[in-house]
Amino acid sequence: MMTRGLVIVASLLAVTHALYFHIAETERKCFIEEIPDETMVIGNYKVQLHDPNTNGYADYPSIGMHVEVKDPEEKVILSKLYLSEGRFTFTSHTPGEHTICLYSNSSSWFAGAQLRIHLDIQAGEHTQDYVQIAQKDKLNELQLRIRQLLDQAIGHCNNESVKRVDQIQKEQNYQRYREERFRQTSESTNQRVLWWSIGQTLVLVCTGAWQMRHLKGFFEAKKLV
Repeated sequence: MMTRGLVIVASLLAVTHALYFHIAETERKCFIEEIPDETMVIGNYKVQLHDPNTNGYADYPSIGMHVEVKDPEEKVILSKLYLSEGRFTFTSHTPGEHTICLYSNSSSWFAGAQLRIHLDIQAGEHTQDYVQIAQKDKLNELQLRIRQLLDQAIGHCNNESVKRVDQIQKEQNYQRYREERFRQTSESTNQRVLWWSIGQTLVLVCTGAWQMRHLKGFFEAKKLV
């Protein structure tokens, strides 16, 4: 019973971290991944072609897959044509949103056909090649799934700790930014109040001087002075 539960958990875990999608033969599909700097990314994929006779998807080795990756500055860091099934790797050098695009090589034979692409992207310091691990340690499918579960659970804990530290740092930076903005606003307000007071004083002085001169002229004209 316990083994069956582990199989179910491991299967759900695999679905969570892998996906498949459908595109037309000439369609381009892109994903955006938030990746830190100096981080290795591994992508495993498999392309299948729709067979109208069986209404299913089958493997066709003649179909190629072009992978293009751009960094946050729109610089191409990977652009290569691969086989219908394989793996691509790259290392980020700039933190931020990386765009990963996939599209098949153009073929008049399969033009307009629908493709199913299985894709699994792993990023981080602890990215593992589980195919090589299974071959090296001679693990069966269940043991390999359990190994993935343990590695990803540990990675999740580490990621949560890193996220909390990053969040605290971002909050501190934001508070410093707010304090700086408040200080600038206060200084600007004080300067405006000072100049407004000076302006009011000058207006009052000029108005008083003009009134005194006007009254003096009035009294002189009436010969009261």
